[in-house]
Amino acid sequence: MSAVALEQASGGDDATHSGSSWYEASARQRLDGLLDADSFAEFIGPEQRVTSPHLPLFNLPEQFDDGMIVGRGRLDGRPVLVAAQEGRFMGGAFGEVHGAKLTGLLRAARDIGSMPVLILFDTGGVRLQEANAGELAIAEIIRALLEARAAGVPVVGLIGGRAGCFGGGGLIAGCCSALAVSEQGRISVSGPEVIETNRGVEEFDSKDRALVWRTMGGKHRRLIGGAEVYADDSMASFRDAAGFLLKHAPAFGAATLEAEQSRLEQRIERFGACKDAVDVWRILGAAEPQTIPELPDQEFLALAAQLQEPRHDAR
Repeated sequence: MSAVALEQASGGDDATHSGSSWYEASARQRLDGLLDADSFAEFIGPEQRVTSPHLPLFNLPEQFDDGMIVGRGRLDGRPVLVAAQEGRFMGGAFGEVHGAKLTGLLRAARDIGSMPVLILFDTGGVRLQEANAGELAIAEIIRALLEARAAGVPVVGLIGGRAGCFGGGGLIAGCCSALAVSEQGRISVSGPEVIETNRGVEEFDSKDRALVWRTMGGKHRRLIGGAEVYADDSMASFRDAAGFLLKHAPAFGAATLEAEQSRLEQRIERFGACKDAVDVWRILGAAEPQTIPELPDQEFLALAAQLQEPRHDAR
């Protein structure tokens, strides 16, 4: 089954009501819906109370897992390592402990060499209260992720939570073997408020929610090759997407990097003058690009199959 066939089989208005909502679920509920029943075993579990050493200094509440759940489980019988961010705790932001748990998981994947990794992103970026430690964590995670991929380990990201995937999380997602995103998922290095603060409202109006979603949301990311598979908001759709991408994630090497660099250079040439996502969609060939944000999933997937800017064979 191709990625397009997978999307069309699992997408559509009816599919969004089958199973729990990924967007509304907690990190632990997402893991429960994603993995085979009773297969998840957590590393550094709640009983160990490994929490941030920095938050108490600011009189901020801690959480027993520091907003990052790591462990192992099975997906369709296949052993996998998993990490899930809790977007309800500090917006899923990276801190020292939060990041170290993901780094450790990726290093374990590198050393094992035969167990793929699923990362359930839900993050606004780095915690301001742990800025230096959080930034260092991002660098360590990226290095560990690339080392795992160089060892032949597929690393697949799933994005559809409330916080989206911003800041350092967006950088990490860009280093993954492949991504699945829902319409509710947003991917960007800089968030809307950050862009407006630094460049002014004329550059980007963070209060224009339609602008935010069509620029950073899942539909746009799918069309420009920022994600391999578009999932609906159901657990079943993300589970199908994860299983597909684990089987079809591209190998990591010079050829993959060169092809991606070439694609990005072509994207700048083709879309560099565009002022809005609608302009990009028009260049891609959409007859009525302004209608794309309102399209039901099934209609969008049919259009995406015609307009998509290919990234690599996983799509």
